[in-house]
Amino acid sequence: MAAVVGIEELRRPGGYAVQVLAVAACYYAAGRIGLLRELTVEGAVVTPIWPPTGLAVAALLILGLRCWPGIALGALFVVLSLTSFRPDVLGTVAGQTLAPIAAALLLRRAGFHTDLGRLKDGLALVFLGALGAMLISSTVGVGLLVLADKLAAHSFWPVWLAWWVGDAMGVLLVTPLLLLLHRARWPPSPTRWQEATALTVVACAVVPWAVYSSISLLFLVYPLIIWAALRFQLGGSMLCALLTSVLATLAATDGVGAFQRLSRIEVMAKLQAFNGAMALTALLLSALITEQRNTRRSVEKACQELVEVLEHLTAGEAPPPRPPHPDTGGTGGRSPGGGG
Repeated sequence: MAAVVGIEELRRPGGYAVQVLAVAACYYAAGRIGLLRELTVEGAVVTPIWPPTGLAVAALLILGLRCWPGIALGALFVVLSLTSFRPDVLGTVAGQTLAPIAAALLLRRAGFHTDLGRLKDGLALVFLGALGAMLISSTVGVGLLVLADKLAAHSFWPVWLAWWVGDAMGVLLVTPLLLLLHRARWPPSPTRWQEATALTVVACAVVPWAVYSSISLLFLVYPLIIWAALRFQLGGSMLCALLTSVLATLAATDGVGAFQRLSRIEVMAKLQAFNGAMALTALLLSALITEQRNTRRSVEKACQELVEVLEHLTAGEAPPPRPPHPDTGGTGGRSPGGGG
């Protein structure tokens, strides 16, 4: 997505069509990836993680609301790859489109910064972008299944919950990573490559063991999340969370490891509770650490400037003029939008 945003030609005439088609293609690809693993709840097939919702929210935050036709087009292609065209298909596409749009609007109104450098941004993404806005897609989607007699009325709530959590997990896991990639500077600093390599090796060894162990060692993942958040903030913690979530989903859909000898409902409940708790921990902890570090840097800079002023005053000289100090509240963040 960052590469798409960086193409200057998208701002020229005809670039909007390319932008919409690129968003649609990315949405469709993410949808096909999400459909690789499925779970059955009350006879309905659901995905534990639905990456297109996270991609759609990130696209709207980076490119602006004007890219919504690409989301609708991508959602239509995904639905048509599963079933034939019927009137209720349009309702499902509408729900999958309106939910990310609502998320972007709510985040924009809350003053969300795409660098996720404040705890406020992390909380907004969790409760407004993921848990709140995704109520739309799950309610519309499952409601249409009931109205079309494809789902029994008594099965509404279990399927609705699985749909809602799957969409919310897509936002929690995918959106932060895409926002991070959009703002990343390449090449990255090589100063901590050794520690990053060590964290990667440990994660690749511990996470599969924790997920596929029959004695349920999922709690071993949390020290890795904390290590990654403390040392590498959002990038490290969310990559670790994404790796763990993918492996946990594979184990859950195969019914092995920590998910063996469980019913389908129990598998879904355990998987979604684990994925949700892990994603919340990674996102909020990294946002809190980033906010504290930015505050510390601002205080250190202000103290250094004060020392320089005092030195000049002691020497009987007028302090040199300084440029206007930027507001430290945003910590370098940038408000979403860009042509909504």
